[in-house]
Amino acid sequence: MGTYLRPSTLDEALAALADRRSATRPWTILAGGTDLYPARVGRPFDDDVLDVSAVAALRTIDIADDTVRIPALATWTDLLRHDLPAAFDGLKAAARAVGGVQIQNRGTIAGNLCNASPAADGLPNLMALDARVELASATRGRREVPVGAFVVGNRRTVRQPDELVTAVLVPTLPAGARSAFIKLGSRAYLVISIVSVAVVAEVTDDGKVAAARIVAGACSEVPERLEAAEARLVGGTAHRDLAVTISDDDLAPLAPIDDVRATAAYRRAAALTLVRRAVAEVLR
Repeated sequence: MGTYLRPSTLDEALAALADRRSATRPWTILAGGTDLYPARVGRPFDDDVLDVSAVAALRTIDIADDTVRIPALATWTDLLRHDLPAAFDGLKAAARAVGGVQIQNRGTIAGNLCNASPAADGLPNLMALDARVELASATRGRREVPVGAFVVGNRRTVRQPDELVTAVLVPTLPAGARSAFIKLGSRAYLVISIVSVAVVAEVTDDGKVAAARIVAGACSEVPERLEAAEARLVGGTAHRDLAVTISDDDLAPLAPIDDVRATAAYRRAAALTLVRRAVAEVLR
């Protein structure tokens, strides 16, 4: 039977992590638990659990200093209920597609990030929003890491054993920023993505695309930005017809695999279709 600890303050949580920074048996951090427990069905659960769900300081979404701060315990439902700019529409679309309502009420955005599944719906959107991950340590202080550098592989991140993800930080984008998210699965709801695409575009007052970020998920070990596709949009007039200029060559960074949900060839073909659809939606 493992140890269970539920601190009520951030300092207590960080102190607990620091005490085990060199231990062979580090803490398993629990927030929403929507992946932690299902992943252990059918085998003994003997993890030493650090349950951070009582740390009130990690709960409330806040907008200050040109940054939207999504704290570690903010749930998908919290995100949906918060009044956020249009640039967050894609992330909110992902929030509606994560499991069912019960999962959305319990699961956290930061937990989806830390879980680092190649098919995670939050990751492409956070990358497209140019988000950063805030980590805290009792001994080393705080640091920030871009989302694209935080996740380094299937279920692998750069978080150290004595660190806790305290927030996801999203820079406030210009008023003309728009976003979209599309996922493909075997059914409409309660499904793991076969392919997902997030797009954020910044459009000027005169209707030109000033910047664009396109990220594909579930087609590589980590979500990938499609910079060649982005370059095709920048400088053009914001119109859905720009989407057809994106070609299969622009998907070169992707490395899809065959698995129980789809073949690599199907994923690549579907990715091109979804990229074009998401771009057309943003530039409509």
